[in-house]
Amino acid sequence: MSAVEVARAQVAPGAPAVVYADVAAAAQRLQGVARRTPVMTSRQVDERTGATVFFKCENLQRMGAFKFRGAYNALSKLDAAARVRGVVAFSSGNHAQAVALAGRLLGIPAVIVMPHDAPPVKLAATREYGAEVVTYDRATQDREALARELSERRGLAVVPPYNHVDVIAGQGTAARELLEETGPLDALLVPCGGGGLLSGSAIAATHLCPGIEVYGVEPLAGDDVRRSFESGVLQTVSNPDTIADGARTPSAGSITFPLIMRHVHGMLAVDDPALIRTMLWMWERMKIVVEPTGALAATALIDGAIDLRGRRVGVIISGGNADLAALAPMIARYGS
Repeated sequence: MSAVEVARAQVAPGAPAVVYADVAAAAQRLQGVARRTPVMTSRQVDERTGATVFFKCENLQRMGAFKFRGAYNALSKLDAAARVRGVVAFSSGNHAQAVALAGRLLGIPAVIVMPHDAPPVKLAATREYGAEVVTYDRATQDREALARELSERRGLAVVPPYNHVDVIAGQGTAARELLEETGPLDALLVPCGGGGLLSGSAIAATHLCPGIEVYGVEPLAGDDVRRSFESGVLQTVSNPDTIADGARTPSAGSITFPLIMRHVHGMLAVDDPALIRTMLWMWERMKIVVEPTGALAATALIDGAIDLRGRRVGVIISGGNADLAALAPMIARYGS
């Protein structure tokens, strides 16, 4: 066996925490609430990559990212008492907005712990959705500890951004919809931060399309999941310096990591200059707004981190909440 196969056997024994039935149930809860986002194609991408490529546009999801799926699924499963007390979440931006919006739709108060230097557009949107925002300094404070303290003091249910079975199941509905529309695919590329979207999508994809190869894509500066996958031992990274702010997670989770080892074929990483070039290309040529984290999977394919010529390939675009003012200097530097 290869080193990865040995690691997979060691890390992912026993029954998985999330199975396809959980994704299917989440799809029922999300029906009529989450948008069934479009699947786009590009002749230029197909010519450049030699593949037939289908983009699942979660940048056009409610609140601008796939995160709405997991947040709504998790909040909708709370009992009446927990709904009255409310929830607390921690996030750099997209999960924050997702929990805030899901809470508003379900009538559940939401408190969100966010870094004080989170993209201003994401801070503003979270507040506009009606959540109470508690900011912290990511260099000196632990966001999970802050959330636990708020949970204990105020009786709030904690809804983490990725390491939660109902969040993972909800995120998997994106890949489920993609495959329902495209039919069988040979490969699926998925952005990866903490692994919620990747693990949920891999569960759905491998159930609906046995033999499909699922790849996660991280920023090169924060490739902890790639290193974890290759070693079979959970690796961490501290506040990685990358423009992909949604993938600055310290590590995969205790739930997501075994699921990734069980269902994912491989992990890839792309650097920030390539990420900026792909993001800008998608803005200009495909006419869709994609944020840096949202472009991770597309970058791996378009920039040549993986060769999938002659194959049918799905690519999840995970979000479109771009802070244009903050991105302008990077675009000027790397966008040519």
